[in-house]
Amino acid sequence: MTDFDNASRGFIGTLEPGVIKTQAGRLAWNNNEYDFVQRAKCPDSVHPKLWRQAQLCNKHGLFEVAPGVYQVRGFDLSNMTLVEGQKGVIIIDPLISNECAAAAFSLYKKHRGERPLTGLIYSHSHVDHFGGARGVLPEGMENDIPIIAPEGFMEEATSENIYVGTAMRRRARFMYGSSLPRNPEGQVGCGLGMATSQGTTSLIPPNMLIATTGEERVIDGVRIEFQIVSGTEAPSEFNFYFLDSKALYISECATHCMHNIITLRGALVRDSKAWSQGLDESLVLFGDRATVLFAGHHWPTWGQRDISRLLVEQRDMYAFMHDQTVRLMNEGLTGVEIAEKLSLPPTLDKAWHIQGYYGSLSHNIKAIYQRYMTWFDGNPVNLWRHTPTEEGKRYVACMGGADRTVAFGNEYAAKGDLRFAATLLGHVVAAEPKHPQARKSLSAVFTKLGHGAVNATWRNFYLTGAMDLQQEGTPTLPPGDTVPGLNPLMSVDQWLSGISVQIDGPRAAREDIVIDIKLTDQSQTWRLTLSNGALTYRMTSDDAAFTGGAGLHLTVTKEDLGQLLLARIKPEAKVFKGNPKLFHKLLQFLPWANSLESQL
Repeated sequence: MTDFDNASRGFIGTLEPGVIKTQAGRLAWNNNEYDFVQRAKCPDSVHPKLWRQAQLCNKHGLFEVAPGVYQVRGFDLSNMTLVEGQKGVIIIDPLISNECAAAAFSLYKKHRGERPLTGLIYSHSHVDHFGGARGVLPEGMENDIPIIAPEGFMEEATSENIYVGTAMRRRARFMYGSSLPRNPEGQVGCGLGMATSQGTTSLIPPNMLIATTGEERVIDGVRIEFQIVSGTEAPSEFNFYFLDSKALYISECATHCMHNIITLRGALVRDSKAWSQGLDESLVLFGDRATVLFAGHHWPTWGQRDISRLLVEQRDMYAFMHDQTVRLMNEGLTGVEIAEKLSLPPTLDKAWHIQGYYGSLSHNIKAIYQRYMTWFDGNPVNLWRHTPTEEGKRYVACMGGADRTVAFGNEYAAKGDLRFAATLLGHVVAAEPKHPQARKSLSAVFTKLGHGAVNATWRNFYLTGAMDLQQEGTPTLPPGDTVPGLNPLMSVDQWLSGISVQIDGPRAAREDIVIDIKLTDQSQTWRLTLSNGALTYRMTSDDAAFTGGAGLHLTVTKEDLGQLLLARIKPEAKVFKGNPKLFHKLLQFLPWANSLESQL
C-alpha cells in the first residue's frame, strides 16, 4: 500500500467540482469524469494493474511534498510544483493549458495565501511542462522574473511539431483516447496521468539557460543545483535539487511506470543508454542527500532507501532493455523477434514503478532496434512490400474472398488468438473498407485486445480503432488543423522549415520561383527558391544578393511576413519590387490555398 499512502500523503485540498473551463466556456479539464475509477472492485473490461494505476493517478489536489514545497496533481496530464521563496513562489512545469495552470495556482493561493510569482522553471521541452505558462505569468512580466530552462529548450520545444505536427495530433487522438468515453469500457487514463487538457496553450521563452551539470542558482532565496540530462526522456531536459529542503526533482526521468523510448504518437527514438546513464549520475549526485524525490508526473517517493531503490531499478530497466536488445540484435534477431523473446529480470518485473502502463517493453524494444537498424528487418521479403490495401486484396483473394476471410478471422478470435484474428480481419478492411461484417468483427477484436491491455496507450489505440470501425467513414482532424499558426515566438527559419514540408511538390515541380525577403525589424535577408518541387531557403547578410536573381523583392517586418505566408494580407506597392504574383503562385502549392481567401 506504499504507493497509495504516498499518493495521498500531504493532501491539503482540491477543486470541487473538478471542472476547469476556458474563457469561452469550453471544457478544458474535468476530474469528475474519472470518479468511477475509485470503485473498490476492478471491472472485467480493465486490466487490474491498469485499474490500480488509474486509481493512483486520479488522486488530485494540492499536496505538501516538503516544507515549502507543494504540488498540484491531477489538474492535467502533468503536475505543477510550487516552491516558496523569501518573497513569493517559484512555479515548476506549469501544465499544458493556461486555464489549468491558473486553476492550480489559485488552489495553492487559497490554502497558502497570496504570493507573487518570483520564478518559473521548465524542466524540459515537452508541452505538458510549459504550455500553461501564460496562466501563471501575465503578459508584460516576462522580464520581471527569472524563467529558467535547459540549454536548447526553445529549439526543441518548437521543432517537434513543425514537420509532423498534423500527423502527431492524429496519432495522439488514438494514444490518449481523447475521443473515447470516460468509463470502464472506454478511456481510464494514460498511465502517465489521466488525460491531456484541452485548454489554451502558450510558450513564454526562457531568459536564463542552464548548460552544465553542477550549475547552481539562487532564485528568491531558494538554492538550486542542476543536472543536465538532455537526450534522455527529452532532447532538452534537466533535473534539479533543492539544497535546503533536500528535495530532488527528477523531471520525467524516473516516474512510476516504464516510460517510452518511442511514443506511439510518433517522435524521434530516445537514447535508452543515455537515459540509464543519466539516472546513474542522479544516484551519485543526489542519492545520499535527497530525502524526497518527486517529478512532473505521479506522486513522490520519500526516504533515502526507497529513493535509491527507485533510481537503481529505473536505471537498470533502461540499461537492460538497451543492452539485451543490442545483444540479440547482434545474434541476428529482428526487433519483432526480440520483443517476443525478451522479458525483464524478476526483480524489475515485480516492481510496480516499472510496469508498462505508458511505455511498454514490446514497443520500446522495437524502438531500440529501429534506432540502430532502421525500419528494415533485413529480410528481403519485407524490402518492397505492397501497400496494406493491395496486400489485403491479395490475401483476401487467396483465402477465397472477403466473407471466407472474415470467417477465418472469427474462428481465430473464438480460439483466443486475437492477434492473428486482427491481422486477417485487418486485411479484409484494408481491401474492402466498407465490408460491414469485417468492420464489426475487427471492432470486436480490438475491443477485447484493449480491455486486456495493461498499457494505457495500447488500450486507447485499440478502443479508438474499435470506435472508428463502428462509425461511417474515418474521423479526421478538425478543419483548419493543417493551417500553421506561425507562432511569433518561433524564428523565421522555423516558419519556413514548417512551410517547406507542406509544399505540394508534384504540382510545383515545373515552377521556378525565386523571392528575396528583407526583414526590417530582424536585420535579416532571406532567399526563397522553389525549384523541382522543393522549397529551399537560406539567410544571407549580403545585401548584394537582394539586387539580382530574384523575380520578387519584399521589404517587410517579421509579423507582416507571417501574414503574407498565410495569404491574409497582400504586399503593398511600397514593400515590393518585381512581380507580386510570384508570391501568390507560391502559396497555391500550400494546403491552405483553397481554405483561405487569397488577397494577392
